[in-house]
Amino acid sequence: MLPVVLFLAFLLLPVLEIYVIIQVGELIGGWPTVALLLAESLLGAWIVRHEGRRAWRALKETFGGGGMPDRELADAGLVLVGGVLLLTPGFVTDFFGFLFVLPFTRPLVRRLLSRLIARRVSTARRRSGLRFGDLGGVYGPGPGPEPDPGPRVVRGEVVEDDREGDRR
Repeated sequence: MLPVVLFLAFLLLPVLEIYVIIQVGELIGGWPTVALLLAESLLGAWIVRHEGRRAWRALKETFGGGGMPDRELADAGLVLVGGVLLLTPGFVTDFFGFLFVLPFTRPLVRRLLSRLIARRVSTARRRSGLRFGDLGGVYGPGPGPEPDPGPRVVRGEVVEDDREGDRR
């Protein structure tokens, strides 16, 4: 399913971008459209630089404090993806890029994406029939029969016969 969605996104997104650029160009003119695209890219680059530094600083502080940087990693990833979208020419990618990069919209996108990912993980876990510790590790052995523990060991003390003393 995911390869089909990605294929359609890479196929349809450029067509949508061209359509929107043409519509904006007909509305405001060709050169103003180019100037608007250029201004969006420059503004986006400045915001990405500023927010990228802020995300990096927050990530370093969390690592320095010994905390788990879940929110900070998500923000850094969103700024990175948003920066790529902002540097891609077009109004649609710029819209989503600004959503990912701006500090007042990024928490909303982060929450939305975390819910989406949690739902996908839950669905995948349900489909596979696995429970939370079924893959082994700290929470116990995986599904299936218990492994053979090997030969049974009885604790005790070994006593050597002193046969040489008996021969003298």
